[in-house]
Amino acid sequence: MTARPISETVASLMPRAKAELAELVAFRSVADPAQFPKSECEAAAAWVADALRAEDFQDVALLDTPDGTQSVYGYLPGPAGAPTVLLYAHYDVQPPLDESAWISPPFELTERDGRWFGRGAADCKGGFIMHLLALRALRANGGVPVSVKVIAEGSEEQGTGGLERYAEAHPELLAADTVVIGDTGNFRVGVPTVTATLRGMAMLRVQLDTLQGNLHSGQFGGAAPDALAAMIQLLASLRAEDGTTTIDGLAADAEWDGLQYPEDEFREDAKVLDGVELIGSGSVSDRVWARPAVTVIGIDCPPVVGSTPSLQASARAQVSLRVPPGQDAAEAAKLLTAHLESHTPWGARISIEQVGQGQAFRADTTSPAYAAMSEAMRVAYPGEEMQTAGMGGSIPLCNTLATLYPQAEILLIGLSEPEAQIHAVNESVSPRELERLSVAEALFLRNYAESKKA
Repeated sequence: MTARPISETVASLMPRAKAELAELVAFRSVADPAQFPKSECEAAAAWVADALRAEDFQDVALLDTPDGTQSVYGYLPGPAGAPTVLLYAHYDVQPPLDESAWISPPFELTERDGRWFGRGAADCKGGFIMHLLALRALRANGGVPVSVKVIAEGSEEQGTGGLERYAEAHPELLAADTVVIGDTGNFRVGVPTVTATLRGMAMLRVQLDTLQGNLHSGQFGGAAPDALAAMIQLLASLRAEDGTTTIDGLAADAEWDGLQYPEDEFREDAKVLDGVELIGSGSVSDRVWARPAVTVIGIDCPPVVGSTPSLQASARAQVSLRVPPGQDAAEAAKLLTAHLESHTPWGARISIEQVGQGQAFRADTTSPAYAAMSEAMRVAYPGEEMQTAGMGGSIPLCNTLATLYPQAEILLIGLSEPEAQIHAVNESVSPRELERLSVAEALFLRNYAESKKA
């Protein structure tokens, strides 16, 4: 059977896909009850479960994971003797940040400039819709040739590890011959890409205390130790003058030997202001795919509006460390902790809480599943060959699955190309990419089934 009916079917399903993505984006499913009601995540999970039931999935279940969130599972049996493929996405999203900075409301899917805007449109509610489109296209053109398991995670963005721990406690649940993680993205729009590596992550919450209470900066400033000033000095110790991450004992000189990321393209993708330098050394690919990177993602301090002339008695920061393949995330967290403790100025009292961790991942790109995906992408993207790239982000579940199912082949694709601006304001998805990747996934499932028969 030729690929043409698949592409035609997916194209005909795009209006329905847009309507469904709009429904899913409308849920404010940030998996942090301090920011949004837990009921928003529960409603999104119920929507995903209903969507699977509507596609005749069996054993659909809302799994209560140890971090207090829900993952959605379903199973669609295939022909006798067919391989099993696990399709992954997550329905939880990053918070919208400053909602006033969005051109259109973050939880209202809005079409503009040929893209669909909304929080989670690409990362990763669109990934779930991609899976649905691929399966619907196959069902309309001869049937799904493999058994399919779907797992939609409810706390991936928080890094709290609920699904990983659930999978470890129920190792039979997600067992599969191959896994398609729909949570990465093409190198850029129109360039079909599989992700070969992911950086791991360690997340620490740091608090410094120096005084029993805030003090008048005129009466005591200059001698009394200010906790906020101590925190600024401590955090500055994590980077060299050129911005390179410098954590005592943690290597930061690895090199990337695959697809290169031209600096001018990176500057444009990252929207770096004119005249502002990039940080670090080595190639861009080295810096974002092969080396550790530290980021201060939050500081508790007085806002400018309403501030008083006071020395701060306490300060708190959240520090994220991305850990490349080849480095152990647990060891990196220990080194980061030791670095912070040894560089704390003025004898300030420091307390450190680890709030998240995930190991880096490296895929076996020589496996038969990659050959099947390469052929599928060649058809879905005429004239283009599949590229292999790294990704600076983290998906801790990948290593959990690789450990539980060492024979399984794991592929990473998705909708989060640079224009998507995931995790930032005005996140969007290219409907053309959603369409082409859905075609590619459908063809992959067909190709993979045929390869197993051989």
